[in-house]
Amino acid sequence: MDLGLKGKTALVLAGGGGIGRAAAIALAAEGAQVAVAGLHAESVHATTAALTANGANALPLVWDLADLALIDPSVSRIERELGPVDILVNNTGGPPPTAAAGQDPALWTKQFQAMVLSVIATTDRVLPGMRQRRWGRIVTSTSSGIVAPIPNLGLSNTLRSSLAGWAKTLAREVARDGVTVNVIIPGRIATARVRFLDENRARREGRCLEDVVAENEAAIPMGRYGTPEEYASMIAFLASERAAYVTGSIVRVDGGAIPSI
Repeated sequence: MDLGLKGKTALVLAGGGGIGRAAAIALAAEGAQVAVAGLHAESVHATTAALTANGANALPLVWDLADLALIDPSVSRIERELGPVDILVNNTGGPPPTAAAGQDPALWTKQFQAMVLSVIATTDRVLPGMRQRRWGRIVTSTSSGIVAPIPNLGLSNTLRSSLAGWAKTLAREVARDGVTVNVIIPGRIATARVRFLDENRARREGRCLEDVVAENEAAIPMGRYGTPEEYASMIAFLASERAAYVTGSIVRVDGGAIPSI
């Protein structure tokens, strides 16, 4: 299936590894040129090297998403070197595991800026051009905690849920302009972040990592963790011409694991 992405310009946030890198690769494989943003230069350049090795046009951007002052110059550089952003993949790192109660307000503020406000502000920067061209795709990766809160992820459950409300509201505002806005949520995808969470749980419960992973896999109907590539395939579809009538949706890529309807 031709996804209709040849010549489109995509911006993938947190594209240095895991889900972000897989998304960048999937979009480039469909003919998009990709700006890869991330905090660490080494990982960002590794992703762009993988893209260019396969003939894609890619731009590395070392970009601290929590620094809102970097949004305009970073997007302006993409516009100069690749063209206006047609596809925005909002992907951010996760906060530290915490309870919901008793957290320092400064931690809430810091994580809100990094995980929520950065996404909103970046979207606001590229959205006027999408609306003017009457074509755009905004795909925001969050967490299964927005539909089934995860124990000991109080910050993540709360802040990522706010992005779901924002995305649903925005989808209605821009639908007639040819811009779609969707949220995608993972089950247990085999990334460094999920391994970190598994290790954290193993330490907290005094168990070995292998037992924690086995227990998690047993709770997934498919009996295994998903791969970043499987998750990225859905991102590419939601970013495509083929998904033009899909907007305001929360799409699960979870192997059937999330228990809620």
